[in-house]
Amino acid sequence: MMDRLRKGLLYWLAAGLVFGCTLTLGAPITPPPAADAAIIPAGAAPPANGQQARVTRVIDGDTIDVTIDGTGYRVRYIGINTPERDEPCYSEATAANRALVEGRTVTLVRDQSETDRFGRLLRYIYVDNINVNAQLVAQGWAEAVEYPPDTAQTAFFRELERRARAANLGCHPTGIFDDGSDTR
Repeated sequence: MMDRLRKGLLYWLAAGLVFGCTLTLGAPITPPPAADAAIIPAGAAPPANGQQARVTRVIDGDTIDVTIDGTGYRVRYIGINTPERDEPCYSEATAANRALVEGRTVTLVRDQSETDRFGRLLRYIYVDNINVNAQLVAQGWAEAVEYPPDTAQTAFFRELERRARAANLGCHPTGIFDDGSDTR
């Protein structure tokens, strides 16, 4: 009887390790932020010219689907980049974005461009007084990337990334952002 209990316990322990853990190389990845994550002070309040939208789906760490006045749009976050589906930390960056915006009403703020080459709206995203683009960079889930001509917050995002890298936050322990480039 004791052998069966021991084997059962070992089975469930092994299953938990296999299905409950994410394999990462290097240091462990910190968990995604809560939806009420700390507000980034500089540049946090949404500008008055923003447009209200409801998030209907989180695609990944830097892309969402929204509805504006009953019409659906795909939105790509300006000035940041997160890991792609086949890269380390993809799930964690997506979860961080989801924790901030899923099902929420957001304010979309345009820089210079309306859309990218794929037809996605290009926007800075705000939830209440949280600049989501900045929050993802500050917590290490995204890197700052310059996409001219949409560069109004580039310097701010680069400083946030510098701090997140120095603190080894979010995805930084994986090395995913260490390609030496400020563009994608």
